Amino acid sequence: MDPTSQAPLPCVLVLSLGGTIAMAADATGRGVTPRLTAEDLVAAVPELAAEATLELVDFRKIPGAWLDVEDIAAVAELLNKRSPDTAGFVITQGTDTLEETAYLLDLLYTGDAPVVITGAMRNAQMAGADGPANVLAAVRTAACPEARGMGVLVAFADELHAARHVQKTHSTSTSAFTSPDAGPVGHLIEGRPRIHFMLPRQAHVGLPVARPASVELIEATLGSEGLLLDEAVARLDGLVVAAFGAGHVPRTWAQRLGDLAARVPVVLTSRTGAGSVLTHTYDFGPGSEIDLLGRGLINGGRLEPRKARLLLLALLRSGADHASIQAAFAAHR
Repeated sequence: MDPTSQAPLPCVLVLSLGGTIAMAADATGRGVTPRLTAEDLVAAVPELAAEATLELVDFRKIPGAWLDVEDIAAVAELLNKRSPDTAGFVITQGTDTLEETAYLLDLLYTGDAPVVITGAMRNAQMAGADGPANVLAAVRTAACPEARGMGVLVAFADELHAARHVQKTHSTSTSAFTSPDAGPVGHLIEGRPRIHFMLPRQAHVGLPVARPASVELIEATLGSEGLLLDEAVARLDGLVVAAFGAGHVPRTWAQRLGDLAARVPVVLTSRTGAGSVLTHTYDFGPGSEIDLLGRGLINGGRLEPRKARLLLLALLRSGADHASIQAAFAAHR
């Protein structure tokens, strides 16, 4: 075939935010820090030249633990602007906050071009570094027409995960990312993306998310006195409770949570990492899900606590009222 007759390669924008995938040691050898650029990451994967025309942007060069809501809102603004003329996007970042970044970005991103987030569990100087393979999988997925309209995906260890389901479930394994409640939406098979099923896009939260708001997460633990709840009453604009099992807390928490829910949104989630908060099964008194929902707490449904916090925070920062917040969480039951 005449090479001049071949279709042009798709354009994929690669944004580097830093993280382990971009880390290397300095001369002191005292541990790794973000040093590599997007150009460095791409140079380690020569196969990319045949996959897409790449535009490289060094957006941040920080560890994942340093990222904040403003960083992700800025990424979303860029992606929304560029989506009409870009085949897809790849974001490389630290894995500490990757699941949260993916979910928040999925709330804020309105385009159809695929957004694929990836990173690495082993830095580039380690034997068996996984960054190059993950970048290759991410670019191939971002350039894949079948991935259009799926919102934000996470590519890791040749698996593709939806932003709303993915969780980091291991501190060091190269297969750290899983979707406990759903499984992967696709795989890379013989190097090509294969989408198993599509999910409807979740409702977007409009940018800018500029209104100040403070939302924290409190986890129920055996015998906890809930002292942090006393601070929450005075200082928070919203609270997410990571409750036992299907939505239960120590009985000493119930009254304080009800009092707080009368003033600000309080979302009830499960700390288990999979499954849903129930609505009308347990009625053993203070601290059961029937009791707590009756006191005005909002059912977080299937959302795990960290993502529920981001949804509540984004809604509050966008100016949503209480009814809108309740409706947003009702979609996750």
